[in-house]
Amino acid sequence: MSHRRIGVLGGMGPAATADFMHKLVLLTPASCDQEHLPVMIANLPHIHDRSRAILGQGEDPWPQLEAGIELMNRIGVGVLVIPCNSSHHWFDRMSACSEAPVLHIASASVSAIAATPASKVAIFATRGVISSGFYQQALARRDIGFWVPGPTQEQEHIDSCIRLVKAGRLEEGGRSLELALRGAQSAGADTVILGCTELPLASQYVPAPQLTLIDSSLELARAAVAYGLERRWNTAPWIAPPD
Repeated sequence: MSHRRIGVLGGMGPAATADFMHKLVLLTPASCDQEHLPVMIANLPHIHDRSRAILGQGEDPWPQLEAGIELMNRIGVGVLVIPCNSSHHWFDRMSACSEAPVLHIASASVSAIAATPASKVAIFATRGVISSGFYQQALARRDIGFWVPGPTQEQEHIDSCIRLVKAGRLEEGGRSLELALRGAQSAGADTVILGCTELPLASQYVPAPQLTLIDSSLELARAAVAYGLERRWNTAPWIAPPD
């Protein structure tokens, strides 16, 4: 029997995971508790910094990511989602050791973009995600033009925003994000992928952004809900995970 529940490998960071779960619940068309999708969450904030590792500046998080996936395998889930963009640098390895399909956050995000010949999409993410290049590759596959912030100015504002959100200083993070958005607009972007799951938490403090914002956490939640609803997991009887 397939495991009729969504697995969330989270904690990267905890606020982003809570935000993801809030979105997943709101996106589910339910009128009572029993019509919601079963979800198993592993909130593992001890996992080493993914972006620093990609850049060769920090400890390797792969053993911890692998242990998290093995935990979800033992619990038994039907699909796995990871509301952390930087962790998707290891997507192929995560997919290989997961017994359930793993949804890709960049694929979900890019699929939400209405591409036009004049469109230019700015990628706001950690330096590790930019270095990894999976957003650039996903956009190129759809022939969507993109703009990547340089290592100074806009990227420094993005870095600052992420740090502030992780420290619980969301309003200050919003001010940093607003400065980065102004730079993207000056560069000719009309759409911005918020390719770090901390960024959407700050975006609520940006007054009337002039660009279309693609919330990677929201799009991953949409994909997870669609996956579960297509398989009618919201109507399946509850089966307890093994001890």
